[in-house]
Amino acid sequence: MEFFSDISARIAALRDLTGEISDAGLLPIVVNRLDDAAALELLELASEVGQMAERLRVAAVGAVARRSSRASGHAGLAQSRGHRNAVALVQRVTGVSRSEAAKQVRIGESLYDVPGDPSGLESTDESAEQAPWHAPLGRALLEGVISTAQHDAILRGLGEPPQRDGERATSDDHAAWALAAEQLIAEASERTVEELAKAARFLRDRLDPVGAEERFLARYEARSFRMWTDREGRACGSLVFDDLSATWVRSVLNAALRPRRGGPRFVDPAERARAEELAADPRTNEQLAFDLLLDVLRAGSLADAESVYGARQPGVRLVQVVDAPLSGDDRHEAESAGAAYAEDEVEALPAWVARQQACTVGTIPVTVDRGGNPLNLGRTTRLFTPAQRLALAIRDGGCRWRACDRPASYCEAHHIDPWSSGHGRTDIDRGVLLCRFHHMQLHHGGWRITRDGTDDFVLHDPGGGQVPLPTRVELRYAWAGIDPPPRRFTLAA
Repeated sequence: MEFFSDISARIAALRDLTGEISDAGLLPIVVNRLDDAAALELLELASEVGQMAERLRVAAVGAVARRSSRASGHAGLAQSRGHRNAVALVQRVTGVSRSEAAKQVRIGESLYDVPGDPSGLESTDESAEQAPWHAPLGRALLEGVISTAQHDAILRGLGEPPQRDGERATSDDHAAWALAAEQLIAEASERTVEELAKAARFLRDRLDPVGAEERFLARYEARSFRMWTDREGRACGSLVFDDLSATWVRSVLNAALRPRRGGPRFVDPAERARAEELAADPRTNEQLAFDLLLDVLRAGSLADAESVYGARQPGVRLVQVVDAPLSGDDRHEAESAGAAYAEDEVEALPAWVARQQACTVGTIPVTVDRGGNPLNLGRTTRLFTPAQRLALAIRDGGCRWRACDRPASYCEAHHIDPWSSGHGRTDIDRGVLLCRFHHMQLHHGGWRITRDGTDDFVLHDPGGGQVPLPTRVELRYAWAGIDPPPRRFTLAA
């Protein structure tokens, strides 16, 4: 179907749902009369029309931006209408924020980067050789495969291929970035914008380890703390964290506040009592976090970690893929280890950071296959052991429910085969991490999770629908065998 005919068909379907509406002010009343299925269909159709209109707008924004370049001077399209640049003109016409207008300009300009083919849809040899690495993103956007928000998340997350010492990025680099973009496009229908952005940044650090370390060190050098007094006489503060300290502080807050933020319920009686006390505390989460950090600062190295934090003491676990378990002072094996990532945040870190942490606090070797399935303990125990919980955290990275971003420390281990039926096994391949909310929803809402061998978990809704629960994208790039060329990383045995 032609583009505008497709829009017209969807608008007709919208009219069929709501009838002719003489006054837009009546929309809430008309829509509220629809049943659940019709309301959901209306939402889907309206979203599709909006996304198609967005494609038109971003193409127009790109054309306006190209005609408002700095080289055009005062004769540029935006400048000739009294605006400093294309962003200002787009903001004035669309009524969006400056940051949103800048995003639209960024996406629009990228659509026109293909010489001789602004759409990026032609496939001549000449255009293929000259096409930028992000051409697949432009094609996917124009074809309606991804939204503008997904396009921007992937484009900004992957960044540009490295250009060092005045040398341009190689064709292999461009090929790797293009393939990475295509793989993330394939994930877009099952992932939130935030998941795509995070996975794109993670993958960029995998493809460009030198740049990853430079960015890590730059964030470390940017760390700062300052205090000032505002007009009301209130003392204020501002913190800029480096990667590792941010992960550690999150761990401190998560360990202490998880009952307020949906942490696990299955704890010993003393921990349960503390959780109930915390839930009833009249302070806000922000006030509790503030008081906690002040307590940590006051206690310093003399803090009794168990009494302060309870069962889940704070700390940063780093996961690193190696050819074989590290042993002794074998420097060669240590150097062969790949980049690391923080277990709870799944943020990429340079390999030397993991080695530094290992020197300080030691290591816990965990051997997994490509699906992350170690440690089979059968029915010898009802609950997952700490070692198994660690293995689940490495495999799942957090709650496996679709679009849930809860970290592993907030999750409970769910048996997909009910223990009470006599068939439930406390094995890693039959367990999955779910946050407290989704674990309760599964048990009380008629949902269930199944798995065929070591394939992806599948979520079954009460109506009989099925949704796959694939591994988090960044973890698949870290150890599950997805490997855009030309760079490779090693897998655990």
